[in-house]
Amino acid sequence: MENLIIYIFIFILGAAIGSFLNVVIYRIPLGKSIVSPPSSCPKCGERIKPWHNIPILGWLMLGGKCANCKEKISARYPIIEALTGILAVVVFTKFNNIDIWFVINFAVFATLLALTMIDFDYKAVPDSLNLLALTLAVFTSNDILENTKNALIMMGLVSAVRFYVSYFLKKEALGEGDIIVAGTMGALLGVKLSLMALFISSFIAIFPSLYIRITKNDLELPFIPFLTTGTFIVWYFNDFFLELWSKLYG
Repeated sequence: MENLIIYIFIFILGAAIGSFLNVVIYRIPLGKSIVSPPSSCPKCGERIKPWHNIPILGWLMLGGKCANCKEKISARYPIIEALTGILAVVVFTKFNNIDIWFVINFAVFATLLALTMIDFDYKAVPDSLNLLALTLAVFTSNDILENTKNALIMMGLVSAVRFYVSYFLKKEALGEGDIIVAGTMGALLGVKLSLMALFISSFIAIFPSLYIRITKNDLELPFIPFLTTGTFIVWYFNDFFLELWSKLYG
């Protein structure tokens, strides 16, 4: 019972942060302040009342519509709040403690979630958020120098791949944002696990890539969502992947 109460508390806390992420995802790409003005309906400009801002429940109370003009409010808002709440709970199960390491690791993945949604929307991500994720990742453990070294190695490696592939394809193969995310992966996972996360990310991306190429004739696929997914999978099951690496490469 005690554990259930803790999980509910962590979920509510995560969902509240997810509500803030919604503001970040909407405003930062537009160059707007994330502090002011208060949240309002994009259509009629009516300020959203505090009780309508309650994560998930506020959207449900409104029936997914603005209280003033009845404009539809995207279901993505409560979905992101719920996802952030679930993310907080899952990260907590990794540490079983609300300490600085839980906070920093959760902050890294919450930032990556925001980057994921922005990449879906714009196929580009703001450097401010990307560099924030990288900076936080460096401090996810006591070994800051090792984390920094791993970040630089992964950024250098992905940069080299980008230059080679772009040269042979005669077009840009990876974005600069992907390189910074690679640094975040390196700081968070280390080089070995980052390579495995890159493989998983690329494998997951194959099917959506083929789908949009066939159905929409679009060759440009946002890659940060897949990098984030691969990173989280390897981070959470790091013991399994370290053992797998040992079996494959000794």
